[in-house]
Amino acid sequence: MSTDSFPRLHARTRRFTLGAPRGATVSPDGGRVAFLRSGSGTDPVTCLWSYEVATAEERLVVDPHELDAGKGGDEDLPAEERARRERAREQAGGIVSYATDRALTRAVFPLSGRLFLADFAGGLAPRLIETEGAVVDPRLDPTGERIAYVAGGALQVHEIDTGRTTTVAAEPGVTHGLADFAAAEEMGRMRGYWWSPSGEQLAVARVDESPVRTWWISDPAHPDREPTKVAYPAAGTPNAAVTLEIVGLDGTRTPVPFADEYLVDVVWDAHGLMIQTQPRDQKALRTVAVDPATGATTPLDERTDPVWVEIVPGVPARTDDGRLVQVDDARRLLVAGKPVTPPSLLVRAVLGVDDAVLFTASEEPTSTAVWSWSADGLERLSPATGLHSGTRAGGTLVLSSTDLTTPTRTTVAGRPLTSHAIVPELEPRITLHRLGSRELATALLLPSWWEPGTPLPVLMDPYGGPHAQRVVQARGAHLTSQWFAEQGFAVVVVDGRGTPGRGPEFERAVHLDLAQPVLDDQVEALQALAVEHPDLDLDRVGIRGWSFGGYLAALAVLRRPDVFHAAVAGAPVTDWALYDTHYTERYLGLPPSAAYDRSSLFPDAAAEGTHRPLMLIHGLADDNVVAAHTLQLSSALLAAGRAHEVLPLSGVTHMTPQEVVAENLLLLQVDFLKRALGA
Repeated sequence: MSTDSFPRLHARTRRFTLGAPRGATVSPDGGRVAFLRSGSGTDPVTCLWSYEVATAEERLVVDPHELDAGKGGDEDLPAEERARRERAREQAGGIVSYATDRALTRAVFPLSGRLFLADFAGGLAPRLIETEGAVVDPRLDPTGERIAYVAGGALQVHEIDTGRTTTVAAEPGVTHGLADFAAAEEMGRMRGYWWSPSGEQLAVARVDESPVRTWWISDPAHPDREPTKVAYPAAGTPNAAVTLEIVGLDGTRTPVPFADEYLVDVVWDAHGLMIQTQPRDQKALRTVAVDPATGATTPLDERTDPVWVEIVPGVPARTDDGRLVQVDDARRLLVAGKPVTPPSLLVRAVLGVDDAVLFTASEEPTSTAVWSWSADGLERLSPATGLHSGTRAGGTLVLSSTDLTTPTRTTVAGRPLTSHAIVPELEPRITLHRLGSRELATALLLPSWWEPGTPLPVLMDPYGGPHAQRVVQARGAHLTSQWFAEQGFAVVVVDGRGTPGRGPEFERAVHLDLAQPVLDDQVEALQALAVEHPDLDLDRVGIRGWSFGGYLAALAVLRRPDVFHAAVAGAPVTDWALYDTHYTERYLGLPPSAAYDRSSLFPDAAAEGTHRPLMLIHGLADDNVVAAHTLQLSSALLAAGRAHEVLPLSGVTHMTPQEVVAENLLLLQVDFLKRALGA
């Protein structure tokens, strides 16, 4: 058992994620599972493993330590790979991604920009494939005969048997085979090329960033270093120009025309090629079939909505017999255009499709279960309570599960995979509530040592915005909140309007106003909870958050100082015109508009009123919510004579994986909140 404090352990373990199995792939026959796992709960270097289902044997396939390439955060990564990891919020090092052939006999992966090929047959050491330039996103073709990868913005194909490498798509000033910023950050598309089933062609995204405004992110702590150049598509400004081509191994290139702004997804399966696109206003989502020989398209499906159409992970897809799988606006699963799930089951994502459809869905907002639909009907494959996900092939189900009392556990066909993840002794003391007129999902966490009748200062600990829930039945989601509770706070977490899990109407309640509905729900839930728990001291209420949660925290003390008495705002969006196109315009439209004014923090910063203590924290290397958000708000607060604290983090991005930074951030926040609230 570790003797480290919770903040130190939280930092060393990357939020208790290291050492846990993840990234599972199941072979088509169900006999083998490939997965990633580091050697301990504090080892940031991830290894590639295999699991033989028949024997329940786990075997180490590749250990980056042995290749002298796994150095955790000290890896020599190409800029494109660093950007990919930032978009994926990847906190570990070593083998953090891999790709296999169809049969799961081989795998490829990059290490420090070098390309390696591994065989799952025992006893064969991984092979280094010599390349010109650092490698990004290598992928085997389905037959396992070729490896495609991106180097220097060009797409290369390496033939394994002959050793011959060919550049199949290259052009000065543009990239081929990489995802653009909007796709990777906001649409969940982390890749930019797709093999055909035969391995003879590829669909390749061509990305021209020349229309995108250039932002320069420098580190003032190191003025000798050149600033990082970032093509950042801020709201209302041009996106990258993204097109798609069918590229043959013989060098032929066939364009695929589409008029929409965004390339959302590409699927190339046994039934052919199809793509999904979305216009700039996001009020439609179109799926078309593509003829690889000519590039001609045929409409398959179109979703429209006067507000926006949400992108659902995993669709479009097709069953083995070719039926189109989609999810409609009511979050029902559709097969061949017909709903196969009831309105009471909210589909979250499609996990895989063969003769059946594997998907996650919620019967109530705080839990997500794994379900299967087939010709035999619906079947729930996981417990109803908790958070569950997984993958399946050949009848073998890999299931990842947790609930409020159990750490995440991964099983293969019901048998557990070994986990080295550290489980802290801290146990969430949590109760879940549905509060106010909207029955807002709320979690209350109290100190383990607290006695009823003793007043407690309150710490609101929300995210509060689109695409993320905090009130979920998962133990790990509440560990940090419980640690804050142990420092002497009643911690309250509220999922208000705009957060997922309650259906489209609830999510779209923030349309054209990302501020007031979100803030109102925090206040309503807090006040309703205080009626049930009179020991909550509403004269001492603090709030903390990161990213959207940081925006909400700053908004709370600036707009409602009568309710909130101190705030810690980490990496906050302060002016939505400085945030990216696809996210911001979905909710607020194009700037300038009254919606941006309503949602901005700057009018509140300049307004007269009660001043409350505010700590702003921002990583100076953040290329998602850039430090300009905090610096401009600080300037506005200073101009208004409003005292505040600013904590700049040199070399830190939107994530904070650095141990010393992550540990001390928790300690500094507690110290600030105790001082500000007199706790």
